[in-house]
Amino acid sequence: MAPRRWALWRQGPRVIVYCLLSEVVAVALTLRPSPVAVDRRTLLILGSLLVLGVVQSETGRRLERIRRRVSETPHINMTSVWTFAGVLLLPPLLLAVLVGGLYGHLAVRSWYRLQRVPASRTVSNAAIIVLSCYAAQAVLRLTCDGDIRSAMTHGWTGTFAVAAAGVTFFVVNALLVLPARREVGHTAEALFGTWSDNGLEVATLCLGALNAVTLATLPGLVVLVLPPLLLLHRTVLVKQLEVAAHRDGKTGLYNPSGWHVLAERTLSTASRQHTTFGLLMLDLDHFKQVNDTYGHLAGDAVLRAVAQTIISAVRGRGDAVGRFGGEEFVVLLPGVGHPDIGQVAERIRRAISTLKVPAGQLTITGLSTSIGIAVYPTAGTSIQRLLDAADTALYHAKATGRNKVVHVADLA
Repeated sequence: MAPRRWALWRQGPRVIVYCLLSEVVAVALTLRPSPVAVDRRTLLILGSLLVLGVVQSETGRRLERIRRRVSETPHINMTSVWTFAGVLLLPPLLLAVLVGGLYGHLAVRSWYRLQRVPASRTVSNAAIIVLSCYAAQAVLRLTCDGDIRSAMTHGWTGTFAVAAAGVTFFVVNALLVLPARREVGHTAEALFGTWSDNGLEVATLCLGALNAVTLATLPGLVVLVLPPLLLLHRTVLVKQLEVAAHRDGKTGLYNPSGWHVLAERTLSTASRQHTTFGLLMLDLDHFKQVNDTYGHLAGDAVLRAVAQTIISAVRGRGDAVGRFGGEEFVVLLPGVGHPDIGQVAERIRRAISTLKVPAGQLTITGLSTSIGIAVYPTAGTSIQRLLDAADTALYHAKATGRNKVVHVADLA
């Protein structure tokens, strides 16, 4: 493909400048003179890491393909198992060769299999990994003046040096990725991923450190890392499939099944502890007109925007937002009662009314929602009774003018 048609140029100016700058810095640091001599053993280590990295990538490709399909978060490809071992064992130039080889293989395989992963994205990712590796390597050499072999002779000081290098790699990589994103989130989870995502990255860094120790002492045993690594692939996939089974594919919210599981758990806790919780049932007003006027793709964009708006307007992680189909949403609010639940509902209603959703060359505005409220135990002592009560209040809001909040207690 001609350079002028690269997918990179379709990104925003901030992303383009940042990606090009990070790549230039990575190349400049790679080509700087290095006093470290390269011997036959170092080249064998480089070859071993490259071969094992490719073998792991190929043997786990089917699991990885499913992981990409079901995951809604940035994909973690587990190359840190090999790149962090390179940080602890290889000089900078060979470390860049290792990263380039692993990501070059990923790029070729992705292009061959998917034919839609832009080369610019792979190059940018590789540059960020190279910079993260160099930062970790600098910390290692500052603290123990050498590689893993030197660290092993320094006892606990060497242990802390390796740990500091791992922390540096983790933090620098997390920070460098942010400016390369087209859209940057506003929550810690959106910025840096979930605890599971970060735990997976930490696990791969730990395996990378063990790889380095093995290659420095008993190189033949390095192949033993492959079985637990492939088991880690499968374990992570199972967890992602469990999450996906309870999520709505269009909005990322809980689907009815996932939401009901949380609701029943909340009901059990409230019944045992004699506390309250509330339900909100929301329905977008005149949503059919959005689909008829702008098309179903624009309608889907509106649903996603509304979903994120509701998430931003609720109180925090304990609240659960679900989509029950079409333009109907439901919110579970543990520990809330009247009148606090009304304030949450009004905040959601006002936030949706100010939404501006891009739809091609146009912007969709003027959205509104009707909301019904029910609180346990006054409106019902089962989830279905509470949903029926909230639905009754929602119907009343629709029938009396829309774009309003109605509490079922006010209908008595």
